[in-house]
Amino acid sequence: MVKVKLTKTELKAQTDALKRFQRFLPMLQLKKQQLQAEIAAIVAKAEAVAARERELRAAMNAWIGVVATEEGLLSGLVKVGEVKTGRANIAGVEIPTFESAETEVGRIDRWATPPWVDDAVEAAKEVVSLRSERAVFEEQRRLVAEELQQTSQRVNLFEKVKIPECKEAIRVIKIALGDEQTSSVTRGKIAKSRAPAGEGEGEEAAP
Repeated sequence: MVKVKLTKTELKAQTDALKRFQRFLPMLQLKKQQLQAEIAAIVAKAEAVAARERELRAAMNAWIGVVATEEGLLSGLVKVGEVKTGRANIAGVEIPTFESAETEVGRIDRWATPPWVDDAVEAAKEVVSLRSERAVFEEQRRLVAEELQQTSQRVNLFEKVKIPECKEAIRVIKIALGDEQTSSVTRGKIAKSRAPAGEGEGEEAAP
């Protein structure tokens, strides 16, 4: 425990600090809950995008008979261009939001490619866009998770350190002040009992 002065001034300071921590703690706890809920929502959105991406890849696999890897169709014909993002604020955290992703389509020889390539290219363009959107969701999750970690640390600091320290300091100071007051009263009684009889009384008036 941090050493404190056993004075009335210190008692007031510790009492004020305790009230301040107890006032801020519910706000931090609420923010922690909000951040946790936001992370869950972001993860759910990212999973929905990933599911759509898997569906498109499965459809493309049916067309081309091979997995569309980075070295295959996507990297060969369709590449991501500019990803446009906006900004939003979640529980005090500024995060990027996905708006759109421009894609660049490589040159296609219509005579040398099968007819399903056009459909595959459109699907690949959507896959690239979805992948870009998923990357933005991942950045959102990272930023909100960082804020959640900091908020959780502050909640733990208040709950497990600051508030208990203040309560203990207040308890110790009150005990010390009470003992001091008791000692003062005791000393006063002892001094009074030792005083000569009649000390402090006025002299009787002369007849």
